[in-house]
Amino acid sequence: MKTALIVDDATTVRMFVRHVLEKAGFAVAEAVNGLEGLERALAAPQPPDLFVVDVNMPRMNGYAFLRAIRGEPSLRAIPAIVMSTESQSQDAERAYEAGANLYLIKPGRPETLTAIARVLAGFDREGAAKGSAP
Repeated sequence: MKTALIVDDATTVRMFVRHVLEKAGFAVAEAVNGLEGLERALAAPQPPDLFVVDVNMPRMNGYAFLRAIRGEPSLRAIPAIVMSTESQSQDAERAYEAGANLYLIKPGRPETLTAIARVLAGFDREGAAKGSAP
């Protein structure tokens, strides 16, 4: 089963993203800020297959989190979706410079998040995780 780590300080956003991703076939873990997300990702027996990250968080923001995971050999290739209320083009540019694979503006549409998450995490066209047992 593919796994996703949601890194967002807003409980309601984490609940929404968790619901969408679990419905899409992911096992989901959560962190309330970038520092906790980095610690969870590094401590996990198996790194997640996808990160969904907010920008504005206490302790370590999303940009710093992205730079940190891109600097870690075991995490650098894991795709990261940034979901933020920040809607200026420079916000997206800053996220891409830090290592985001995609930038979505909150609130996102569940079907868009599902489709993108499945592609980035390596699900096949039928929605099954590539390399998983039938």
